[in-house]
Amino acid sequence: MLDDLDQLVAAAISAVFGTMLNVPVLREAPGAPITNGEAHVAGSVGFIGAISGVVFVYSSASFAQRVTRGLLGMKDAEPAIEMVNDAVGEITNMVVGNIKSRLSDRGMDCMLTIPSIVRGSHFTIEPTTSTERRVCLFRCEGQQVVVEVLLRQTRTANSFAK
Repeated sequence: MLDDLDQLVAAAISAVFGTMLNVPVLREAPGAPITNGEAHVAGSVGFIGAISGVVFVYSSASFAQRVTRGLLGMKDAEPAIEMVNDAVGEITNMVVGNIKSRLSDRGMDCMLTIPSIVRGSHFTIEPTTSTERRVCLFRCEGQQVVVEVLLRQTRTANSFAK
């Protein structure tokens, strides 16, 4: 559907983690396994427009806590669960906002939904049959960050009210 979606995701992750959070980002090889088992925190933000879908950004709960501390300028204190949820939601919103901006530059305007958070271990995200799924894996400070994008082409480019 979007031939360069992986590049859009990589640019968004680099912009948010590298620039906003000052955390270096390395792309993992396509087909690398998703590390699962430890508790994870996943943020999701949907978008509706010429292309509609949802983006999930997730990592281990321990990395989410570390990123939250950095985002909030906390030294060694443990952030509350609500703080971690808010931080992951905001990071996901920034990543998807970056992708949205690049889509808008191409004439593919869309609107974003509010962020949602899911926590758990051993979970998988499965698309419906009419949805294209892309998975991009990154390493940040030795931890895996996963971005899953589920896309569906809408019928018309202007299928929402502006």
